Amino acid sequence: MSGDAERGLVVEDVHTAYDKADVLEAVSLRAERGKITCLLGSNGSGKTTLIRSILGLTPPNRGRIVFDGTDLTDLPTHKVIAAGIACIPEGRQVFPKLTVEENLRLGGYQETSPKVLARRLDRVYETFPLLRERRQQISGTMSGGEQAMVSIGRGLMSAPKLLLLDEPSLGLSPILVKENFNIIRRINEEGITVFLVEQNVRQTLAIADFGYVLSKGRVVAAGTAEDLSKTTEVHRAYFG
Repeated sequence: MSGDAERGLVVEDVHTAYDKADVLEAVSLRAERGKITCLLGSNGSGKTTLIRSILGLTPPNRGRIVFDGTDLTDLPTHKVIAAGIACIPEGRQVFPKLTVEENLRLGGYQETSPKVLARRLDRVYETFPLLRERRQQISGTMSGGEQAMVSIGRGLMSAPKLLLLDEPSLGLSPILVKENFNIIRRINEEGITVFLVEQNVRQTLAIADFGYVLSKGRVVAAGTAEDLSKTTEVHRAYFG
């Protein structure tokens, strides 16, 4: 593949294992530029392992990962981030003893221009006005929903082309989940490609353009959000 065929994220025949235990087998998928692509699957299906493989944290044993024409397969994590990818980790993972603004600035650590960082910070505060009000608050004292804002805002500080979100609804109330997904849709409308890894089927399919279902380390279904909502594979992956 080359040129337009590699715009966005392309995962091609990826196999990933921990020690001798295979986790991902022949996984191929694509997150098209400018779209929201989702990856659905129950606990233990291999979703987080795929994110780790994309980020270079657990490199695949076989296969290829390409983003906008750049082969990421053997790159260290900091170079994957420099290529324009940011990740919002499962469980938010804020630095609890740092303030909101200190957490956000850490997301832009690769940018050396204070003016550029200030512009990015303003943009995050426009997206999350509450964080501007709370910018000096210690992050560990915030609610789960507020920490979710900090985590997403920190990811945006690197001005990513692609945002990976690992279970953004985890541990949030239904109202905050809905609010979070509205924010994800808004971020995508601003031109950022989104790869959303989730268990929350209904909310995810409501905002996704295209999706895949992962079960026991293999892609078992793919299609538009509307198509996936009707497939038996979705029901099997979640309900057995």
